[in-house]
Amino acid sequence: MNNRLLLCTDLDRTLIPNGPQPESPDARSVFHQLCAAESLVLVYVSGRHRALVQEAIATHELPQPDYVVGDVGTTIYCVDSADNWRHLAEWDEQIGEDWAGKSHADLSRMFADLSALRLQEDAKQNRYKLSYYVSLDTDRQSVDEKMRQRLQTEQVDATMVWSVDEPAGIGLLDVLPARATKLHAVEFLMETLGFSLTNTVFSGDSGNDMQVLASRVPAILVNNAQPEVRQEALDAVSENMNRDSLYLAKGGFMQMNGNYSAGILEGIAHYHPVLIQKLLNMKAVPE
Repeated sequence: MNNRLLLCTDLDRTLIPNGPQPESPDARSVFHQLCAAESLVLVYVSGRHRALVQEAIATHELPQPDYVVGDVGTTIYCVDSADNWRHLAEWDEQIGEDWAGKSHADLSRMFADLSALRLQEDAKQNRYKLSYYVSLDTDRQSVDEKMRQRLQTEQVDATMVWSVDEPAGIGLLDVLPARATKLHAVEFLMETLGFSLTNTVFSGDSGNDMQVLASRVPAILVNNAQPEVRQEALDAVSENMNRDSLYLAKGGFMQMNGNYSAGILEGIAHYHPVLIQKLLNMKAVPE
């Protein structure tokens, strides 16, 4: 039995119970117990920047992680303590190749004449994350095509991630290096830390986790995920012929509902029943 486990998890509506579905009362305390094991390496994989991840840890009383992938995959930190986060320059070097030596300022100037784009605040930017606000009535296709043409001309390999801040009623656009994704970040940490597909697990809940959910990395889709996300994930793993790499939490493990951290625990029990039995000091893993 391999006693090491690399657990990579999304935060919002995966570990953090900030969706409409209820959280099992004891789930987070059991999750804390699991993460206290020295053999478990905990990684938070989030679109949040460092300050917002730290705020989430404090507000929701989450376990202190060993690593944090933040800023939509453009930063990785090694967390030595709550106040000591070391930025991994090796990740910057890897994803920086996609921008062909161009800086954040270079790309910003490239799009300065596009009136539909409004730069987000400095706190929401970093070296390899160029973020804009975009009105919801903007012709997104036209803006997207213009930006892609300019990126191609400058030989910049970038991903453009469009989303919506529903409470604020505003569109969001992140321009990122092509390799600055959750999947590539998880694979980078697996290689760097000496883990493989046999002792790595990822958990998520939404479309922005889909690359990992659909990959060969053993993954958990928590029970509170939306039905359309569940179907998209099932279609993706079927198309990729790796259905065994995705577990859909359904509730029942330790009499919990499978939402949020309960779903993560349930998925680990599916992939590593003997290991979770040992780490939680259980006589047997419940069926």
